[in-house]
Amino acid sequence: MDRTSKVTVADFARPPAVGLTIGEFIEGLGKILAAGDLRTVIGAVVRAVEAGRPVMAAMGAHVIKVGLSPLIIDLMERGIISLVALNGAGIIHDFELAYAGFTSEDVDTVLDGGAFGMARETSQFLNEAVREGAGNGQGIGRAVGAMIEQKGLPYRQHSILAAGVRLGIPVTVHVALGTDIIHMHPDASGEAIGKGSLIDFHTFASAVAGLSGGVYLNIGSAVILPEVFLKAISLAQNVGATIEDFTTVNMDFIRQYRPQTNVVRRPTAKTGRGITLIGHHEIMVPLVCAGIIDALGTRKNK
Repeated sequence: MDRTSKVTVADFARPPAVGLTIGEFIEGLGKILAAGDLRTVIGAVVRAVEAGRPVMAAMGAHVIKVGLSPLIIDLMERGIISLVALNGAGIIHDFELAYAGFTSEDVDTVLDGGAFGMARETSQFLNEAVREGAGNGQGIGRAVGAMIEQKGLPYRQHSILAAGVRLGIPVTVHVALGTDIIHMHPDASGEAIGKGSLIDFHTFASAVAGLSGGVYLNIGSAVILPEVFLKAISLAQNVGATIEDFTTVNMDFIRQYRPQTNVVRRPTAKTGRGITLIGHHEIMVPLVCAGIIDALGTRKNK
């Protein structure tokens, strides 16, 4: 036929076979729509790592709550992720997992009685860490991670914050006052929280200034981290940084305004590429991680 068509059999998926590697499985997904985007994201991360360029992961707390911390820590240990950014809720779930091995309070059963968010251990530990860190000129991520390590919390191997301290990888925390349970407690210091979060913003913005050739992943943050990213882009360019040829990725359950606008579209309008992957974190994040590790391992063996 003499016409332009969007679909060709060369792009079709292939039926899976027994014994496939993860790379072969992903290759077999085909190249159409999201399957092609998945391969593009994996390829962008692989190219960035091989070129020594940054791969930054900004995450909402839900990523931690659905049990994905070991995967993020693994990518940090492999030298793939160069910075992790969290919102304020991220440190709560990260600490509780490191301290007790469980998290995610059942809000519906305790809200009416005013008990929601009132766990003494969470507030005391985190607010103390934030106050001490601010006093020492440390951002919240560094301060909390260091205290988790220093106090030897029993499940600290599952802590992204502790891994950042152990590996020398920045973990920044970006807080909106009043959004997190520890802000309800009398030991919360607005001065310390604000100072620590601002220090982390400066660390984050400095990393964004060097994002050329790299990849920025926004996973499960609908508002705060997309806004922080856009301001960091603007700040970096205002002081003379050139940020080009980079890839931004938003991963979430649905398409939402701020990630689409402030991560996928605006920063890459003149250079780079923005991609959206829709799906449950507990499925999509392991799939992307496995694809990256397989591709890097395959290329390394060659």
